[in-house]
Amino acid sequence: MGIIEAARKLGEELQKDERFIAYAKAKLDMDKDEDVQNKIGEFNVIRMNLEQESEKDERDEEKIKELNEQLRSTYAAIMQSKTMLDFNTAKAEMDTVMNDINSIIMQCADGADPKTVEPEVHSCSGSCESCGGCH
Repeated sequence: MGIIEAARKLGEELQKDERFIAYAKAKLDMDKDEDVQNKIGEFNVIRMNLEQESEKDERDEEKIKELNEQLRSTYAAIMQSKTMLDFNTAKAEMDTVMNDINSIIMQCADGADPKTVEPEVHSCSGSCESCGGCH
């Protein structure tokens, strides 16, 4: 089996994994959730209005403040919805799987033994100030 065929096989196995299945379901649920989709649309309109107001020569600071508050409020409503919470949880698990796969492949490309290599463990404090770069 060649490299490309092996990658396709890995893709097949990935799509059988319960984390991928949960992610795909959560993504579909989010796409079908009219309330979340409407709030995302609202968010985008508010963001465009904020950008337009901010770019004016004579900016209305009160309007900018109001739009910023609307933007934060709409964002919070989106992020607090059960559909979005479920999606973000499933996406985080899927991201972990993909990071582990990429870590193993990159280490093998650097000469590590494919039979014994383990995914690299990264710890993130959440503060980018002390970080040397994202993994």
